[in-house]
Amino acid sequence: MASRCSLSALFATQSELEINLDEAETPQQREELVLRHLRSLDEREDLKIPDFQTGLEWLNTEGPLSLNANLAGKVVLLDFFTYCCINCMHILPDLHQLEKKHSVEDGLVIIGVHSAKFPNEKVLDNVRSAVLRYDICHPVVNDSEARLWHDLEVSCWPTLVLLGPRGNLLFSLVGEGHRDRLMLFTDSALHYYGEQGLLKTHKVGIKLYRDSLPPSILSFPGKVSVDNSKKRLAIADTGHHRILVVSSTGQLSHVIGGPESGRRDGDLSEASFNSPQGVAIKGDTVYVADTENHLIRKIDLLERRVITIAGTGVQGTDKEGGAMGPQQPISSPWDVTLGTAGGVEDNVLWIAMAGTHQIWALFLADGNLPKGSVSKAGTCVRWAGSGSEENRNNSYPHKAGFAQPSGLALAPEEPRGCLFVADSESSTIRTLALKDGGVKLLVGGERDPMNLFAFGDVDGKGVDAKLQHPLGVAWAPEQSLLYVADSYNHKIKVVDPKTKQCCTLAGTGEAGDALGPEFDKSCFNEPGGICVGGEEKLLYVADTNNHQIKILDLSSKTVSLFPICMDYTDSVPARPAKAPTLPKSAARKAMPPVAVSVGQTLILSLTLSLPEGTKLTEEAPSCWALSAEGNEWLLDNKVVTGDILDLSRPLCISTKLPAVVKVSTGEASLTLGVWVYYCMEAGKACMMKAASFTQPLQISANPGEEEVTVALTHAF
Repeated sequence: MASRCSLSALFATQSELEINLDEAETPQQREELVLRHLRSLDEREDLKIPDFQTGLEWLNTEGPLSLNANLAGKVVLLDFFTYCCINCMHILPDLHQLEKKHSVEDGLVIIGVHSAKFPNEKVLDNVRSAVLRYDICHPVVNDSEARLWHDLEVSCWPTLVLLGPRGNLLFSLVGEGHRDRLMLFTDSALHYYGEQGLLKTHKVGIKLYRDSLPPSILSFPGKVSVDNSKKRLAIADTGHHRILVVSSTGQLSHVIGGPESGRRDGDLSEASFNSPQGVAIKGDTVYVADTENHLIRKIDLLERRVITIAGTGVQGTDKEGGAMGPQQPISSPWDVTLGTAGGVEDNVLWIAMAGTHQIWALFLADGNLPKGSVSKAGTCVRWAGSGSEENRNNSYPHKAGFAQPSGLALAPEEPRGCLFVADSESSTIRTLALKDGGVKLLVGGERDPMNLFAFGDVDGKGVDAKLQHPLGVAWAPEQSLLYVADSYNHKIKVVDPKTKQCCTLAGTGEAGDALGPEFDKSCFNEPGGICVGGEEKLLYVADTNNHQIKILDLSSKTVSLFPICMDYTDSVPARPAKAPTLPKSAARKAMPPVAVSVGQTLILSLTLSLPEGTKLTEEAPSCWALSAEGNEWLLDNKVVTGDILDLSRPLCISTKLPAVVKVSTGEASLTLGVWVYYCMEAGKACMMKAASFTQPLQISANPGEEEVTVALTHAF
């Protein structure tokens, strides 16, 4: 696309406008200044940009768009972005707000012009995944060679360029944080050209890719964390805006949040999140980096509640901190991990604050940072990073510079004594010393702190090794090895901190979802999270763009899919503490007593079979209900219910028994009722049948295995 004008043609007039706007005292004065600016630009013939280059790849449209054809008569906002960039992510809410305010029929069309930083970001499939992940609902063009970027002399991400209905330059905004000006410029342009009759109301053929996708259990899982003592995992199901808690065998125990985004505390059945990323699970507590809400959340599985422990829900710009958590604004937290800082064990939550390019500390109990004064419980404060986006190492933590830190792993034992940081935009792994806060390079990048383009896919030592936008790290203390999710290289790598040697462990370097099962034949697609489990024999990987969790067995050197059983979650909304009434015809089965322990998870594995020639009635509400009449304390005075949608496999219903027995004999019982609607496959008759199972429990106060499973069967 040949260049006939560039943004430099706007600089003089827009600079004068910006100065005058800063001095204006009323909205009316500002609007008049902008309208005067528009009138002066209309007299110029040197501001029309050429049309989009032919042959470019488009997303969210029925076909290519043209400034001279289907975009003629529209005010067009070009968003020059690259999908790895946190600042680009920060302006998406501004664009969403614009889209809600002004439709295409009103005359506004927003177009994302994807201009890649990393080679991996030039690939259409990867851009498509990002469009889905960030819920972008406007057209996006993949300008993989950044032709338009160079022609218009764009200099940084993000840059917004507003065009008039002739494809003529009107305004440009560089960086984030310009919502008010963006709204003013857009509103004024639509008003000005609308009064002139130059706006057209036609549609432009927007077709969202997301509408053609089948449902999946996970959607762009960002991170995964394991609690080896309880043998369960927490998964950030980022695209579904929820947190899953599952056993090491894949049995689901809790779903918190989703499927829509939100920002609500409260009961597990009511809480909501917005694109959560980092998770840290220990015991019955899960800490969550609720990224797009700019919050840190705490999930208490025993109390069944979610609370906000840091952040105000609005993106913050403070780079110092020091306020109490809920009063401290923060910016795009991307990962969290528990640690100890001058106090009791696990008294601090370390936070990778991607939005301000820093590492922060949230004190869960009193403590202090290295060489720092005492911080009271609840204090949220910057630990390391100046806030400038740099690859700067320094013995003084506040003088060091990070570039979108996105993954954390703690290695508290000597001689390591550090926090490992996956610093994505500098394509490095850094260390942050626990004793004094000194920041050093481990592998990747280069020595120039301002060069954020030193990336690649090279096994090697220290700075000679090259990574591409790594997002996750996991420490294996017994092995003294660090595992890295080298996201844009679609690989899992391993680093020996002693020698600084970095080498590929698994992945071919090409995006894909093949299970080798050998390490070197298996594929990943932008893996974003990783953790070590199974007595350091297993790696759990959040294979983000494949919507999967994968297991790397370090003994057999094979890769497998981590199965998640979605049959049941005990966090469905509680119904009234009374089960539906069973009909007199219902089959009633008394089961033999089963020995269980306090705090144990009881799984009822129910196999139901229908008469030959029949099938479940899809429209009817087949369901189950778990109750404890006379022993309501077993289920926290609730009746837990769920739908029955598929009888081809056992229905898994689990509940965690209370930590304290409230009957002197240690004996109690649960009742599981099922109501099934089914029809003759020939469609001649439909019916409802019910059954109940009474399961006596002999409860011991002594701890037992994590789970106990009881098999139940019934044929209607």
